[in-house]
Amino acid sequence: MKGNKSDKWTFHGPYMFALGVGLLYGILFCIEPERTVLALSTSAKIFGYILLPLSMVFVLMILVNLFFRSSQVTRLLGEKAGFRGVMLSAAAGIISMGPIYAWYPLLKEVKQRGAGNTAIAVFLGNRAVKPFLLPIMISYFGWIYVLLLTFFIFIASVVIGYALDAIYNAVSLGHHQN
Repeated sequence: MKGNKSDKWTFHGPYMFALGVGLLYGILFCIEPERTVLALSTSAKIFGYILLPLSMVFVLMILVNLFFRSSQVTRLLGEKAGFRGVMLSAAAGIISMGPIYAWYPLLKEVKQRGAGNTAIAVFLGNRAVKPFLLPIMISYFGWIYVLLLTFFIFIASVVIGYALDAIYNAVSLGHHQN
């Protein structure tokens, strides 16, 4: 609907946010110029750190859009994908790199294409497991501890994924009935 205020906010929201942040930095620069410059340089460093992972995520989004139809995503990661979908989500979470928030746009896209709540939760839970850090963890904590921790992270992500899906569906069903 063209006259809907929420549509206008959706379109202008990012610009309003950027304008607000710019205005806030301008006001703070007048009050505390040194600290504001320090804050801006810190923000620029953080942006530099996330630029590569965020770019990789956007490339993956393009590839998902080019090569996967919604029916394929649903088949691989949907509610009926079963154990195979859970394992695929866990593996993707383990091998994913970069900051977690860089993955949110891709996860939203995959969810819109048919991935289930369980698959998304399992992916997010298994982001805690990083193969390149395992040798370091083993040197600090021992291989039994690391093996058990990794196993329990996986199990917990699956349990949480299914519980989240069940609760989400129950709440959504109750919300739609009202």
